[in-house]
Amino acid sequence: MSGTGRVGVGIIGAGTISAQYLEHLGSFPDLDVRAIGDIVPEAAAQRAEEFGVPAFGGPEVVLDDPEIEIVVNLTIPAAHFEVSEQILAAGKHVWSEKPLTTDRESAAALLASAKEKRLRVGGAPDTVLGAGIQSTLRQIADGAIGEPRFGLALFRVPGPESWHPNPAFLFALGAGPLFDIGPYYLTSLVLAQGPVASVTAVGTQAVTARTIGSGPKAGQDFPVEVPTQVSALLSFENGTTATVMLTFDSGAAYPAELDLTGSLGTIAAPDPNVFDGASMLSLREEAGAGGDTWKPRPESGPATGRGLGTLEMARAIRAGVPHRLTGELAAHVLDVMVSIDEAVATAQPVAVASTTVVPEPLPADFDPSASTL
Repeated sequence: MSGTGRVGVGIIGAGTISAQYLEHLGSFPDLDVRAIGDIVPEAAAQRAEEFGVPAFGGPEVVLDDPEIEIVVNLTIPAAHFEVSEQILAAGKHVWSEKPLTTDRESAAALLASAKEKRLRVGGAPDTVLGAGIQSTLRQIADGAIGEPRFGLALFRVPGPESWHPNPAFLFALGAGPLFDIGPYYLTSLVLAQGPVASVTAVGTQAVTARTIGSGPKAGQDFPVEVPTQVSALLSFENGTTATVMLTFDSGAAYPAELDLTGSLGTIAAPDPNVFDGASMLSLREEAGAGGDTWKPRPESGPATGRGLGTLEMARAIRAGVPHRLTGELAAHVLDVMVSIDEAVATAQPVAVASTTVVPEPLPADFDPSASTL
């Protein structure tokens, strides 16, 4: 396994999201996408042909390639731990789609295994490394809203079964709006306000089954195993708070909302599920005068797409420095989500035992299209 030059990358999991990863990973000069594997080799072959990946087949095609240093785990959430363990056992770094695993114990075991093997774990969502959220974080760090005080995150849609061709896993254990969408908002809140200390929450499940609305399985029903509306109150280690509401039960699709308020005003961040978008700032001293006080803020940085976190991790490996979206950060966000789930089930506050180091914002001049290795 080479320690210089481009970083070899492989993918395990040839599902829907793999197309977005392959589109961008293959365009980064610092990465060499060498293989894609799947338990359905035909699916891997299709993706390989579509994006020009030279090797394809079962997962072993990726695990056995000595030139692959990072494996991107795009399997379903229930398989994340098992597959990531196989990746580490093969002597390779892991970049995992979210959530990192589906429970605290497996996440801790995964991180312990990586530490023992001196390998790295990185975790999605890498949308938070895009120009939109990173510009917002840089503005907060520069004092745009003063001392941070509280956040508000709202995600309200009817549900993905209307457009996703195979949505059942999104309503299974380890998914739902909390585990599927929550990582975007919760990771952004942790990056802005620090680690979470405790949570309280309520949740509901509107129906016990849903119907696929598009694709070859349209009209088929599937079970709903998780709450499809969750509302949570987060208390952070630094004394700030945040209110979060995530639902697949809305009667309409509303724009994403992520507001961060401080002593001087509020910044409305762009959708954390995309890589770009301008933030809006309203200062308290101007709001008292009446009228529209929301002003757009400059946006800078990369806005390429999924795979940005893998690239940032690869460059950090070559530089011998920590990468930003660490396994510890992903595990903390998972711990927050599990704690919210427990608070829903027990109707009691739940302390979040884990913590994490919050990385510095990504430099605005980080250029995915540059050849740096």
